[in-house]
Amino acid sequence: MATDDPAAPSQQQRPSQVRIHLHTNSENIELPYDTGPILVSTDLKRYQLSTLVNRLLETVKPLPLEFLINGQFLRTSLDDFLTNNGISAETTLSVEYVKALIPPLYAASYEHDDWVSSVDVLSQRMLSGSYDGLLRVWNMSSEVVGTGQSHTTSVKAVKFVSPTQIASSGMDRTIRIWKYEDAQAEGAASLTPTLELYGHKASVDNIAVHAPSSRVLSASSDHAVGLWSTKKSEAPPAPESLLPSANKRRKLSNAKPLPQRGPLSMLQGHQSQVADVCFDARDATVGYSASWDHTVKTWDLTTSTCVDTRTTAQSLFSILHLPDSSLLATGTSARHITLIDPRASATNISAMTLRGHTNAVVSLARDPISSYQMVSGSHDGTCRVWDIRSVRSEASDRVGESVYVIERESAKGKRVVAGEGVKVFSVCWDKEVGVVSGGEDKKVQINSSSVSR
Repeated sequence: MATDDPAAPSQQQRPSQVRIHLHTNSENIELPYDTGPILVSTDLKRYQLSTLVNRLLETVKPLPLEFLINGQFLRTSLDDFLTNNGISAETTLSVEYVKALIPPLYAASYEHDDWVSSVDVLSQRMLSGSYDGLLRVWNMSSEVVGTGQSHTTSVKAVKFVSPTQIASSGMDRTIRIWKYEDAQAEGAASLTPTLELYGHKASVDNIAVHAPSSRVLSASSDHAVGLWSTKKSEAPPAPESLLPSANKRRKLSNAKPLPQRGPLSMLQGHQSQVADVCFDARDATVGYSASWDHTVKTWDLTTSTCVDTRTTAQSLFSILHLPDSSLLATGTSARHITLIDPRASATNISAMTLRGHTNAVVSLARDPISSYQMVSGSHDGTCRVWDIRSVRSEASDRVGESVYVIERESAKGKRVVAGEGVKVFSVCWDKEVGVVSGGEDKKVQINSSSVSR
C-alpha cells in the first residue's frame, strides 16, 4: 500500500545527477583509458567539465575545452541542456570534448594607397591585391618585400599558386601569372609577370587555384566561369578578338610583351555575373560556382559540363567547399551564410543557415586546423568565426551563430553604419599567421589565432 513520504522526491523533480561518456576525435588530447560512464552533477557547466577532463588528462597547464552533446555546444548547465532538449536524465550522454577556439587577437595593420580587394597567405608571406592596380607581398614585419604592376586597372583577386608562383585577376578582364622570388640577402624580392590569360569579356572578380594540376578557375561579371592553365605550354592561343591592339599594348607598357594565352574552356550557364568559384577540395576535376542569379552550379571540369544546379532565394557572393561535411558554404546578399548540400541524393537545398552579419557576405575561408570551422568577411565591416557544430533547430531549418566577431581596428571608437567605410572584401585563414582580411579602409588587418590547437 502506497504511503505519502514528504522526503521522497517528486515525480516531476529532475534527478540531480546524470551519466556522461567522455570522448574526443583529437588524438593529442585523448584520455589514456576509457573511463566508461561517469556520474556527474547536472549543475555542471562547461568550465567544471573542462576541469574534470584536465584532471583525467593530468595536464600540467589547464587546457580550455568545449563540449558537444548531440552536435550542439554546451552553453548552459547540463540540467538546462537536458530540459531544453527534452532529454531524460536517465540517459547516458555521449559528450565529445574539443580544444576551445582562442579568440583571434588584433596583431597589425598594413597600409595601402587604395581599397584592398584580395588577400592570401603562404609561408609567412602575405599577398594583397588593391584597387590601385598593384600586387604587394609583405613580410611579418609589415614591410613590403615585393611589388608587381601589370594589370591596367584595379586588381580584384590574388592567390599564391606555390611559393614561387602567383595568380591574379582584375577589372581589365585578364588573369596574370607571376613569378615570385624571395629576397636574397639585402636585396628586394621580385614579382615578375610571366603570362597573360585572355578569354573573359568583363571584370574577373575572383579566382581559385589548384597547384598540383596547374589549374585556375575564374568568376567573371560576363556570367562565365573560366578554366585555365598556369603553364604556357598547356594553354591554347588567346582569342584574337579579346586581345588589346598592338598600339594599345605599347602605350600600356614599355616592357617586353608577355606571352598571351586563352582558356582551356569557358563554362556558360549562369544568367548573371559569377561572384565566386572554388575547386572541390578532394577532387580537382570538380568545380563550383556561385552567382548573382541565386544559383550554385557544379561543373565537371574534365568535360566542361554543368552536372548540377541548386537554386537559392538570394544572390550569392562567395562560396567555400567543406569536404568533411560534404557541404558548400555560400555567402549571400541576405546577410547570412547558407550551407548547401550539392550531392544529387540531397532532398533539401539548405542544410544549415549561419546568421549574424548585417550586410552582404562576400568572402569565406576554412580554418586551417579544424574541418568544422571557417571565417567570413562581410560588407558590414566585420569578419566572423563559425563552427558548424554550434547549431540549434529553428522551424524547418538548422541555425548557427558565430563564435567570435572580428571588427576592423580602424573602426574602433567610430560610429559605423552598415560597414560604411570599413567593408571587408576578402579574408583568409593561415595556421601560423592567423586571420588576414582586407577592405575598404585601405588596410590589410591581421588577427592572430592560436597555433597550438
